[in-house]
Amino acid sequence: MYSEEHNIFREAFRNFVQKEISPHVDDWEKNVAIPREFWNKMGAEWYLCPWLPEEYGGSGADLLYSVIVAEELIKGGAVSFMTSFHGDIVAPYIFNMGNDEQKKKWLPGCASGEIVLALAMTEPDAGSDLAGMRTRAERDGDYYVLNGAKTFITNGIYADLVIVACRTDKDAKGTKGLSLICVERDTPGFTKGNKLKKMGLCASDTAELFFDDCRVPVTNLLGEENKGFYSLMEHLQQERLMCAVQSQAMAEKMLEITLEYTKERKQFGKPICSFQHNAFKIVDMLTDIKLGRAFIDNLIQRHMRNENVVDEVSMAKAWVGEMANRVAYQCVQLHGGYGFMSEYPISRYYRDIRPFSIFAGTTEIMKQIVAKNIGLM
Repeated sequence: MYSEEHNIFREAFRNFVQKEISPHVDDWEKNVAIPREFWNKMGAEWYLCPWLPEEYGGSGADLLYSVIVAEELIKGGAVSFMTSFHGDIVAPYIFNMGNDEQKKKWLPGCASGEIVLALAMTEPDAGSDLAGMRTRAERDGDYYVLNGAKTFITNGIYADLVIVACRTDKDAKGTKGLSLICVERDTPGFTKGNKLKKMGLCASDTAELFFDDCRVPVTNLLGEENKGFYSLMEHLQQERLMCAVQSQAMAEKMLEITLEYTKERKQFGKPICSFQHNAFKIVDMLTDIKLGRAFIDNLIQRHMRNENVVDEVSMAKAWVGEMANRVAYQCVQLHGGYGFMSEYPISRYYRDIRPFSIFAGTTEIMKQIVAKNIGLM
């Protein structure tokens, strides 16, 4: 499904990652931060939102270019660099739902790296259950007055623009009466908590966000008022597909470095990959990874044809995420004691893969979606 142009792009971006990104990953992990200059470097080379039309700073590329960027960043060790979340998950909300003024105001900065995006859905008491959302926005003339708190927000600290899911109809129940409002960094009443400490993805910034009588212009409403839930559902297919793509890339990279290690590492006079038990483990992992790749590639193509593949994407998000976690476990085991040492790449991948079966909908929620859609629940 990849053309010669795609392959040329992949090679160019892979070289960019090796030169400009990978050498800095260790420092990012130590400092628990990714300097803004790297967002600007990505933007300068048109790597942040390649799918955007040229009028908004992109190159009008298809989704495969975004897939290549996500995969090569992961294979270059930069799992924490959440550019895919910014460019392929949050930016489409603005492009698909925004009016002309909003698109012209924000999208060029998203493509250049001058504007980093975040999406604020999760709350301390409402994760997968959007019906439990408490953050509210009340209309006051030409403003919304926003009150509430969000947590586990990717890119939360560095974000210049946050799309906030909130209640705009205080009498509505469940998932009704939700809206999406864009909150800019310096808006009065908007504050960011401390960067949250995590077991993995240590360089990425994950934060709590607080809104205390935060006054946001009505012109920052994204899409229709009280129709936010439907907008979230429309965009979740691509979000979960990109999560599955990243999980797949991590599984492939983990097996690649483990194959290299087990061929070089010797015990009892021979490579540890040559012991039958270990060889069978590797073959089982390779089989799962090949199955995952076939499934993912098929879904990418169907998604690009605008097919409704909610069930299949939910299956992929669940199965590939769990498969990659199994691969991580076995790869660390095959590294032996060295796999537990932080200086070995497999140790970092082992930590970083864990949340991919949690965020953007847990494995359990993915299975529940499918079960409901096929009439089991």
